Amino acid sequence: MAENINRVTITGNLTTDPELRHTPTGTAVCTLRVAVNGRRKDQSGQWVDKPNYFNVTVWGASGENCSNYLSKGRPVAVDGRLDWREWEAKDGSGKRQTVEIVADTVQFLGSRDGSAPGGGGGQQGGGAGEQGGGFTPQADVPADTGDFAPAGGGPDDDIPF
Repeated sequence: MAENINRVTITGNLTTDPELRHTPTGTAVCTLRVAVNGRRKDQSGQWVDKPNYFNVTVWGASGENCSNYLSKGRPVAVDGRLDWREWEAKDGSGKRQTVEIVADTVQFLGSRDGSAPGGGGGQQGGGAGEQGGGFTPQADVPADTGDFAPAGGGPDDDIPF
C-alpha cells in the first residue's frame, strides 16, 4: 500500500500585511496571502505571467514572528501541507470550502526594508520557535571538490544492494 504525501513548497510575495488573531485559548494564528507567479503561453503564443494566490496559516510563536517582521510585498518561502476545510456560510446561503497551506516553516527572504534580496532572518513555523538567522555568502568561492572525493577503493567496491 502506498503512503500518502501532502507536502507543498512555494516562494512568492505577500499581497497583504499579515493578519494575527488568537484562538480562545490564546494560541496565535497568523494568516498570510502569498502570490506566486507562473508562466504560460497566451492565445498569441507569447509567454505571460500568471499569478496564483495562496492563503497560508502559521500557528504559535511562528505566526507572531510573521506578524511582527513581515509586511505586504515581502518575499517568503513557505513549506507546509495542504489543508481542506468546509463550513456553513454565516448568512445561511450554503456550504463554503477552501484549500489553504498550513506552514511548517516560513523563511523570510529579502531584506526587511525590501532594498535587497537575501540575508533575511529564518523563521520556523508550526510553533517550533525561531530558526537561526539567514546566511548570506560573502564571496563566490567554489567548494574544494576534494571534500567530495569518494571514500574507499572506487568503482571496484562491492555494493551490498
